[in-house]
Amino acid sequence: MSIHRVALAAASMMATGLFAQSQAPAPRIRPAKDNPADWPMYTRDLAGTRFSPLAEINTKNVSRLKVAWSVTLGPAPAGAGRRGADPAAEAPPAAAESRGPTGPRANAEATPIVVLGILYLPAGNRILALDAETGTQVWTAPLPFSTNARGVSYWPGDRENPPRILFTAGPRLVALNASTGKIDPGFGKEGIVDISVPWGGAPTIYNNVVIVGASNGENLYGPPGDTRAFDARTGAKLWQFHSVPQPGEAGFGSWMGDSWKGFSGTNVWGWYMTVDEKRGILYMPFGSPAGNYYGGDRPGNNLFGNSVVAVNALTGQYLWHFQTVHHDLWDSDLPPAPGLVDIKRNGTTLAALAAIGKPALMFILDRANGTPVFGVEERPVPKGDVPGEWYSPTQPFPLKPPQLARNSFNKDTDMVTAEDTTPGHAKACQELWDKSGGFYNAGPYTPFLFHEQGAPPRSTMQFPGNGGPNWGGTATDPRTGYIYLQTHDNALVGWVEKKRPGGNYGSGNGSPQLYDRGSVNGTGPYFGFSAPVRDENGHVIGNWPCQKPPWSRLFAVNANTGDIAWQVPLGITEALPAAQQKTGGAGSAGPIVTGGGLVFIGATNDSRFRAFDSKTGEELWAFKLERPANANPITYQAKNGKQYVAVMATNSLEVFALP
Repeated sequence: MSIHRVALAAASMMATGLFAQSQAPAPRIRPAKDNPADWPMYTRDLAGTRFSPLAEINTKNVSRLKVAWSVTLGPAPAGAGRRGADPAAEAPPAAAESRGPTGPRANAEATPIVVLGILYLPAGNRILALDAETGTQVWTAPLPFSTNARGVSYWPGDRENPPRILFTAGPRLVALNASTGKIDPGFGKEGIVDISVPWGGAPTIYNNVVIVGASNGENLYGPPGDTRAFDARTGAKLWQFHSVPQPGEAGFGSWMGDSWKGFSGTNVWGWYMTVDEKRGILYMPFGSPAGNYYGGDRPGNNLFGNSVVAVNALTGQYLWHFQTVHHDLWDSDLPPAPGLVDIKRNGTTLAALAAIGKPALMFILDRANGTPVFGVEERPVPKGDVPGEWYSPTQPFPLKPPQLARNSFNKDTDMVTAEDTTPGHAKACQELWDKSGGFYNAGPYTPFLFHEQGAPPRSTMQFPGNGGPNWGGTATDPRTGYIYLQTHDNALVGWVEKKRPGGNYGSGNGSPQLYDRGSVNGTGPYFGFSAPVRDENGHVIGNWPCQKPPWSRLFAVNANTGDIAWQVPLGITEALPAAQQKTGGAGSAGPIVTGGGLVFIGATNDSRFRAFDSKTGEELWAFKLERPANANPITYQAKNGKQYVAVMATNSLEVFALP
C-alpha cells in the first residue's frame, strides 16, 4: 500500500446538539464475539492482556514495516516532541490540550479501538470513526465540550438499542450511535449521563454494565473518588463503590479516628479496569490517598488506597482486596489495572493476576481470592521524623519477582560519571548534590525528612520516585505466561516543611495548615534528581538523570515461575556517542504483544516506535517518528485482510503495515 496522509477537516458544531458528518457509508456494526481481527477495547480484552493473535507481521518480516497511512489530528501541544528533552520525563499530558483554543486537537495519550474495520478515536473536541484500512473518515462527532478521555468504548447493543460508542467528557458519560456518530437519545438524557465526578479513562463494559473511575484530583476533601457503574442500555446508575470505606464496611478501621470523614483523594484515576469474565469479578486499581507526601492527618493504612479491590462486576459487592502500599507517603499510585493470566504451576493451572504500581513491585495473586502465588512478606522500612506523621513500620514485598526498578542510591557506586554521559553533565550533577546538602536515602520507602525553615538544605532522595511503571501497564501473552512492561528509574528529591505563605507546593500535597514537600530549587512537588546538559555553545539540550543508566528498561516476567525472563534498556540518548546511547529513557505508556512473537512499544522520548522479539528481547525494528508516542499501541486486521499496527504520536495517528 502506498504511504499517504489523511487530512481531516474540522467539523462544525451546531448549537442545537451533536451532529455527525459522514464521509463514507456507515455500516451497521454488530461484531462477532472475540473476533481476532479486532481491537475492540482499550486493552483488547477484559483480561487486560493486550494480546492479539494476529501473526502476519512476525519476527521474520517486522523489519519491513512501513507507514501505511497517518492522520494529523491537530496542532501539537506547546513544547511537545522537542529534541533533547529529558529522556526520563513524560510527554505533555492530554489533559493540558483542553486548555488550547477551540478547534481540532489530539489526545496525545489516546489509544484507539477497532471493530469490524472501523477505527474509533477521541480527539479533543471530536470523536472520530475512520476506515481502518485507509484512514478515510467515516464520520466525525463534534462535541460542545472537550474530552480528555484516553479512549472510547464499544457496546454491541441489543434488540432494542443500536451499538454504541461510550466515552467520558468531564463529568459526563456520553453515548453515540456507533454506525452514524449521532448522539443516541435512548441513553440517559439525550445521550448524556451526569456522572458528577469526571474521569479520563475508557469505560469498562461487562455485559450491559458500564464502569467508570474518578478523576477527582489529589485533594484532601471534596467529591469522593468512588467507582460507579451504569446501565449500558438506559444510563441508569447501578452501583457505587466507596473508595474510602464508610462505617460498617470492610477496611473502615484502617483510617484511625475520624480521618475517613470527607476524604476525597483515593480513586481509580488510571485509564482502565479489568474483569474476570468467567467469575464476573471486576478488579479496580486504586491510587494514593491525598496528600501525596504528608499523611499525619490520615493515620493508619488508609484502605483502599494503593489497593487492588475485587468486586462483583454486576453489583459492586466487595469480595477481597490486596494493598500494595500502606499509608502512602511517596505518591506510589497503582495506576494500571492488573493483567489476568493463567499460569502453569506444580502441574496445575492457576487463575492469577499481576498487579504493579509505581514502586515497580509486581504482586502475582490468585484472582479468585487475592492470595499471593509466590509469597509476600512484610519488611521493616525506614521511619521519618516529620512531627505528627504516622509511619507504617512495614511494607509488603513479593518474594518473586524482584523489584523491577532501582530502589536505592549509593553515591560511591551509583552517581553518574563523565564516562557514563558527559563531563559537563557529571559536573552539573555534583553541583546539584552540593547545593542540596547531599541526599539521604535508606533504601525502599525512604520517607521525606523534615526541614526547619531557615536551616541548611537537608534533602531526601526516593527511588523509584514517581517512576517505575505508570498508567501504561502490562501486556500478557496467554500462550507463554510472559508479562511485558516498561519501567523508568526516576528519582524524587526534596523534604517536608511547614507551609509558608507564597510557597510553591503544587496541589494535593498535604494539609493546608500542616506540612508539605519542599525542594531546594523551589519548583514545587516534582523536583527530580537530574541536571542540565549543554552543547558546545552553552545551550541546554537536555535534562538527564544523575544516577547511572539505564534510566528505563523493558521487562519480560515469566508468571509461571516469577522470574525475569529478559530485560533490555528502552530508549536511547542521541546526544551521546554511539557507544553510550543505550541509556533508556521512557515515559508512561505500555506495550502490546502479538501472535507473531512481537512486543510493540513507543513510550520513549527519543521518538521511536519499536518491535522486540517477545522470547528474547532482541530489538528487531525501530521507526523514528516526528514526535514521541507516549500512548499504548494497538494492532488489528482490516477488511483487506492485512495486519496493521497503530500508535498515537503526540498529535498524529501513525499506522504501519507490511508493503
